[in-house]
Amino acid sequence: MCGIVGYIGKRDVAPLLLEGLQRLEYRGYDSAGIVVTSPKTSGLKMVKAKGRVRDLEAKVPARFKGTTGIAHTRWATHGAPSDVNAHPHLDAEGKVAVVHNGIIDNASDLRRKLEADGVEFLSETDTEVLVHLIARSQATKLEDKVRETLRLIEGTYGIAVMHADFPDRIVVARNGSPVVLGIGEKEMFVASDIAALVAHTRQIVTLDDGEMATLKADDFRTYTTEGTRTTAEPTTVEWEAASYDMGGHDTYMHKEIHEQADAVDRVLRGRIDDRFSTVHLGGLNLDAREARRIRRVKILGCGTSYHAGMIGAQMIEELARIPADAEPASEFRYRNAVVDPDTLYVAVSQSGETYDVLAAVQELKRKGARVLGVVNVVGSAIAREADGGIYVHAGPEVCVVSTKCFTNTTVAFALLALHLGRTRDLSVRDGKRIIEGLRKLPAQIAEIMEHEEDVKKLALQFAEARSMLFIGRVRGYPVAREASLKLKEVSYIHAEAYPASELKHGPLALIEPALPTVAIVPDDDLLEKNRAAMEEIKARSGKILAVAHQHQEKADETIVVPKNEDELDPILMGIPLQLLAYHTALALGRDIDKPRNLAKSVTVE
Repeated sequence: MCGIVGYIGKRDVAPLLLEGLQRLEYRGYDSAGIVVTSPKTSGLKMVKAKGRVRDLEAKVPARFKGTTGIAHTRWATHGAPSDVNAHPHLDAEGKVAVVHNGIIDNASDLRRKLEADGVEFLSETDTEVLVHLIARSQATKLEDKVRETLRLIEGTYGIAVMHADFPDRIVVARNGSPVVLGIGEKEMFVASDIAALVAHTRQIVTLDDGEMATLKADDFRTYTTEGTRTTAEPTTVEWEAASYDMGGHDTYMHKEIHEQADAVDRVLRGRIDDRFSTVHLGGLNLDAREARRIRRVKILGCGTSYHAGMIGAQMIEELARIPADAEPASEFRYRNAVVDPDTLYVAVSQSGETYDVLAAVQELKRKGARVLGVVNVVGSAIAREADGGIYVHAGPEVCVVSTKCFTNTTVAFALLALHLGRTRDLSVRDGKRIIEGLRKLPAQIAEIMEHEEDVKKLALQFAEARSMLFIGRVRGYPVAREASLKLKEVSYIHAEAYPASELKHGPLALIEPALPTVAIVPDDDLLEKNRAAMEEIKARSGKILAVAHQHQEKADETIVVPKNEDELDPILMGIPLQLLAYHTALALGRDIDKPRNLAKSVTVE
């Protein structure tokens, strides 16, 4: 959600920070700010602006020099978007500057106490509480001032702190919100996302919850909020700065849709075992005996990851014959669920930092459950907390709306289902059949992309709709769910998804010519059932767009997709609907990469 960038070294800091903020724009934000200093200057200099990073850049004066600085893009939680509420925040004397991701739960109580002591607040934010607490601390070291303050805080935070009396350092801390250090040559970086770092260094250190760090130009050290030193070894990230460029496309969403054939090839590469008709997933840390003891699989995710989990649960049941289901992590963590030692829990998150998923993982670990992570970001919090897992290798996904990561996650679940199935009762013949199907996916995705112009023409027909209905049965229903989410996320057209079998139980009342229906119609054992559902819609003058493996007579229009194995068909059937959502939004003039009110990485509740 919000973005943090910081730098300490010898270079002119403002251009570096503004560049870093631009690389974090995809996370979603409503205002931005920057503060700089250097050992050769006195005091802190700050500029803030409501709006985009370009608005901030336009306000930065020419003589805004420094070699140390922190910057921020804010996604409003406490207080409306404004220049005043933008980060960084300063204390009354202008000595302490703080940028903060997360939410301080006890901010109201702390604010009242500070106001009773005569402190005047300038903003409506919870973050300003941190600034005044640090400024009022009697500790002699900046690290101790920050540590004392954090003991008073309840909630989540990723913070970076500067102090005019300590211009040689930046102090950072993490609890529930990502903080990543970038290690350079006589210079150090900090950010909430590696996207802001990879143009300058690929050597990173990811802080754990309850961990702090002090950055100086020539070194860094990490320690707990209690002061105990910790050992942090830098790791090398795979992604490069070029991965964040648009590559000739007009938007990141369009680029990432078109990257899916290559992305799926990456998630499969080196994992297929033809000899035993299975896959290698060494990162699971789950041997065959342990796999056979699994009696149930519970998949937890939010939004698109939850929908990928729904597809994954079906594949696990079909191929491994293990009862499986998916549930929103945000609901699971609050319903006091029964944690069964024979259940395998799978946490799904593109960023690996989704707060509700991470909190669910931590609760499950506390209760002794075995948890796997399915994530895209190496070294992310969920990857570190889980007992094992699968990296989906989609590469950086910059657009707020997830496309290639969703597809790669469903493929990762197919690999997991095949692995569990071959450990149990799935035959060699069926294992080989699924492997052949997996190998076909990249070419079939490329084939779908060849028909983008046809989908674009259809999108122009639906751009005038005020609402749309998406339906599917069994394998098709999670596809309908995800497709309806994509449309509403990026085009702002209201959309609902229902199981096709539920039409007669309420949704048929909505059918009329002005409400188009998108029907997911795979060529499987439910083909005639799906055709019957379309017949019911046509009888009520409803307009139908079918996504199917062959032309559907009952539909007004059909998007034909290549046929794969029945179990793998859902992976392909959602891809043309990503294009439909994209071109519908394009026709409506939406801000496709940064939809209103949304953020890429949801690190608060």
